[in-house]
Amino acid sequence: MSEAKFVHYDLKLIEPSFGSSLTDLVIELDHLRKKSLGGSTHPKVFFQLKHIFHTLESIGSARIEGNNTTIAEYIETKLIETKNVPSGIKEIQNIEKAMAFIEENVRDYPINRVFVSEMHKMIVDGLPSPPNGEGDHTPGVYRKVNLKIQKSNHQPPEWLKVEDYMAELLDFIDREDSPKYDLIKAAIAHHRFVWIHPFGNGNGRTVRLFTYAMLVKTGFNINVGRIINPTAVFCSNRNDYYANLSEADKGTEAGLLTWIEYVLKGLKEEIEKIDKLTDYNYLRKEILLPTISYSLERKYITDVEAKILKRVIDKQVVQAGDMKEFFVGKVDAEVSRQIRKLIDKKMLIPEKEGARKYVIRFDNNYLLRGIIKALGEKGFLPVHE
Repeated sequence: MSEAKFVHYDLKLIEPSFGSSLTDLVIELDHLRKKSLGGSTHPKVFFQLKHIFHTLESIGSARIEGNNTTIAEYIETKLIETKNVPSGIKEIQNIEKAMAFIEENVRDYPINRVFVSEMHKMIVDGLPSPPNGEGDHTPGVYRKVNLKIQKSNHQPPEWLKVEDYMAELLDFIDREDSPKYDLIKAAIAHHRFVWIHPFGNGNGRTVRLFTYAMLVKTGFNINVGRIINPTAVFCSNRNDYYANLSEADKGTEAGLLTWIEYVLKGLKEEIEKIDKLTDYNYLRKEILLPTISYSLERKYITDVEAKILKRVIDKQVVQAGDMKEFFVGKVDAEVSRQIRKLIDKKMLIPEKEGARKYVIRFDNNYLLRGIIKALGEKGFLPVHE
């Protein structure tokens, strides 16, 4: 590898030619962004899936940076309370918290310096600083040192220029351009952020959240039933990610177009894949029923619980009358008591607060491992080399 050097190039929008495959991608993604997700999966069930994908997103983002925590290891920490959390687990928890922060705030606030600083603070919170950990000596503050990026021919700008370059980038994403440029801007902004490397550490984790914030801001509205998982684009093959970033580092239009197409193609594939989960027939057959079988085989749940949960999955929403046959000879009060037991074990959740109709709940000790296994078998989990 030749010695890394800094090469300035202007930040600007790229215009793909009308007949290019990139233009086709922009059109297809714009359709997906506006498409109403009138899927058959109950919102209460879909919300739980969204939460699981946040977890997967956070693990994937940390693993790009060399965190070796596996999905299985992290899921166990969600099921078993531990007081002394290892820094590898804490790093992933921080990313999850930052994703929640974005969802709660990005529609009401601009993605400005304060917003980016807040994300960075959350990312490095409570982590030891390098060389021993993934924290930062100056959380939320732009670096005051010059940096080198490992395994890259790109030398980030000297620290005195970081303030100006970041101000230019934040102005660029805040600028009123035609909505057809939103996704091109998000891809360009992702690269430019890495190119600047504004913080002492945690730039990779922060830029992937920065990209998530831009996508939510531009209308991939996760509150009406869509899951977007941009890290899956970057983390399924770390070498591809770095190779495409290197193309963009050249600063040529061809290099940037290659990078933009890589990002948007991955995003489209990811959205189409995860949108399948809005089809309840698919979710029921391929994810939920295999989860019950897996949990029963391992005796996480009893035969009666398995029968009840299969009934809940088949009907999607149930009430006490739907479960009487499993409690032959029992009075209504006893059936209600059994339902209460399943709610306490976090296997059922009321459809609405105070309602006597219920949907399945699977973020618990009994079912979550099975859900993760089924999602993995159907290609929904990031694959690591």
